[in-house]
Amino acid sequence: QVQLVESGGGSVQTGGSLRLSCSLSEYSYINTCMAWFRQAPGKEREGVAAISVRSGSTYYADSMKGRFTISQGTAKTVYLQMNSLKPEDTAMYYCAAAFRCGVNWYTWTTYNYWGQGTQVTVSS
Repeated sequence: QVQLVESGGGSVQTGGSLRLSCSLSEYSYINTCMAWFRQAPGKEREGVAAISVRSGSTYYADSMKGRFTISQGTAKTVYLQMNSLKPEDTAMYYCAAAFRCGVNWYTWTTYNYWGQGTQVTVSS
């Protein structure tokens, strides 16, 4: 079974930065898409960014372009670098894995495996 564990969340002020990490207990090339989602209380789960570990292609929600960067470190580690954080970025951030990325990368039902989340809080 594939298990994902997130880390790196915390509390920062507006304009600050955080780097989230997602560590996989095991990896199969069947799962070629890694993504970050977030969910704030009372809000729908939304896609933040995704990366195809096979091709290196990346995908971002429009509001995250230029501020967030998704990347892969070791074969079992995926990062989300978050800069210029805003209070509206406050949410629980989840790492997820799917068969492949594509036009539906932002749809949470696409993903087979999920971490338990790491909290990000941005204050003014």
